[in-house]
Amino acid sequence: MAFAPMGPEASFFGVLEQHRASLLATLRRRGPEPAGGGTHVASRFEDSVGLQMISHCTTRKIKSDSPKSVKNFALILKILSMIYKLVQSNTYATKRDIYYTDSQLFGNQTVVDNIINDISCMLKVPRRCLHILSTSKGLIAGNLKYIEEDGTKVTCSCATAIAVPSNIQGIRNLITDAKFLLIVEKDATFQRLLDDNFCSKISPCIMVTGKGVPDLNTRLLVKKLWDTFHTPIFTLVDADPHGIEIMCIYKYGSKSMSFEAHNLTVPAIRWLGLLPSDIKRLNIPKDTLIPLTKQDQMKLDSILKRPYITCQPFWRKEMEIMADSKMKAEIQALTFLSSDYLSRVYLPNKLKFGGWI
Repeated sequence: MAFAPMGPEASFFGVLEQHRASLLATLRRRGPEPAGGGTHVASRFEDSVGLQMISHCTTRKIKSDSPKSVKNFALILKILSMIYKLVQSNTYATKRDIYYTDSQLFGNQTVVDNIINDISCMLKVPRRCLHILSTSKGLIAGNLKYIEEDGTKVTCSCATAIAVPSNIQGIRNLITDAKFLLIVEKDATFQRLLDDNFCSKISPCIMVTGKGVPDLNTRLLVKKLWDTFHTPIFTLVDADPHGIEIMCIYKYGSKSMSFEAHNLTVPAIRWLGLLPSDIKRLNIPKDTLIPLTKQDQMKLDSILKRPYITCQPFWRKEMEIMADSKMKAEIQALTFLSSDYLSRVYLPNKLKFGGWI
């Protein structure tokens, strides 16, 4: 299948090309990015990396002779022995596979997940180096080809989506002509864009969704695409604290995975929409807006206090607009302007005129 540009004329991508040139210039000034593969301990937030572990972080001690932790100690040893066998035989297993080897002993999947994260952090290696994979929930579509570890050739399509690979480290020979990558928060919005042929109309591009809070493989894929192509990456999320939180995970990472920040974060990501300021600018009907709940306000206050917001004054301004209005909006609110407003007007104009922050 050949990739033939079907979208707008080259001039449409002028601002995108300027943005990419600016990103590349910033990378050259900073020098090569730190190599991934281990834990990088830092004492503060770094705009070029994201949230990292700090040298004086809280630690836990698990002792074999302590009644409180003896069971957890035994479970860690059991999973370590399974990891050893996987590495020795050069085979892989999912976290779910490990849980079902003795579901009665582990009790629930969360116990296995937490222990694997602890082992990864303790040994200072990414989880995939332990030969443990996660089941992917994310989807990808658009202008992209690659070869999976087993030699399977994959050609993504603008018409239908495929699942994000479960072993991102193993994919190779990535090829794309994409001018940008769009991360879509929700699966429903992602599918609507596919139905509207957005990927074909504004080709070449790549679309990815983590179906809400992204799983590890979706974050690894976005990071790999950025490291390989340095293509501009934008996020399309709801204008609410939860959407902003999801965008922050892609861009700056999360506390729970801070020990692997260098392998997961892409600080070059930009916020394309839905911006709180767009609500007033586009005259979105008030009856389509939703009042912020107490939990929303607490989440918003928490985000505003995070160290990376000091590096993002435009983000802060947007969040303050939301806090002042005490209202939030889903991307679907744009359908009240017209059923295809998102794909026909909103996104093309944002991309053509640089409407991101």
